[in-house]
Amino acid sequence: MTQAVVDQTGTQLTGLLLTLSDRLLVLPNTAIAELVAYRQVQAAENSPNWLLGQIRWRDLNLPLLSFEAASNDAAVMTERARVVIVNAIGGRPKFRFFALLIQGIPRSVRIETNLLSEQGEMLLPLELDAVIIDGEIAKIPDLAALEQKLADLDLI
Repeated sequence: MTQAVVDQTGTQLTGLLLTLSDRLLVLPNTAIAELVAYRQVQAAENSPNWLLGQIRWRDLNLPLLSFEAASNDAAVMTERARVVIVNAIGGRPKFRFFALLIQGIPRSVRIETNLLSEQGEMLLPLELDAVIIDGEIAKIPDLAALEQKLADLDLI
């Protein structure tokens, strides 16, 4: 959880809990550029089920991804969907953002920097760790691996 905003004492990060159809993700708030309404998607032909297509955002065409489908081939749900624009972390000069489908509105949370892993929780592909935040299990996504999936398709 690099690039996170740490309070003056260095013991807390400000993060966002993102609700998906089958799990919660937690990201530092600096990983998210913006929350936007789900909108018309320009479908991608001959693409995997996790690549929902392209959406327009600030004069850019961004790939819209389903984390659940990319992680474990889960069905894509667009009912009550919203889209978070994620800051890319891979250092590719022409790829600065991508869009991720979520359910509902993200919740701001304070995350202790000494947060412990939830050892008994099974991790799926694209999940780095599981933690308990406010009594709920949240997964830390592997954003670099998600970006690599796009690179493997020659989309970035």
